[in-house]
Amino acid sequence: MPFYYHGPIALKGRTETGRPIKLNRKKRKMELGREPAMTMLGERKLKKIRAKGGNEKFRLLQDNEVNLVVGKGIVKKAKIIDVVENPSDIKLSRKKVITKGTIVRTDLGKAVITSRPGQDGVLNAVLIEEKAS
Repeated sequence: MPFYYHGPIALKGRTETGRPIKLNRKKRKMELGREPAMTMLGERKLKKIRAKGGNEKFRLLQDNEVNLVVGKGIVKKAKIIDVVENPSDIKLSRKKVITKGTIVRTDLGKAVITSRPGQDGVLNAVLIEEKAS
């Protein structure tokens, strides 16, 4: 069975016979990863990061409000009460980490996060279940 490289650049791996492939270059700075934001509930806290080309990214470390799309084109600010579930990872769900796809309970009802808080620095969500009055 042949060895298939993962990703566009073959930085590591072995041949079909098992011989290690010699690297022809080192990793570039742009290929390095960073630590995850791990956005939690709390007072709004942002962290500014320098991105490629001198651009700036904002990591959202904590927030307790969300921009909630209620109807067609209607956006309201809602207070986050609790993190219900994080379907991406059970460990993130237990730690109550907010990522894209996380289901949160707000004062207007249940909502699903549609933005990437570690990349965008903002929490946007769509209402999926209205609170029974």
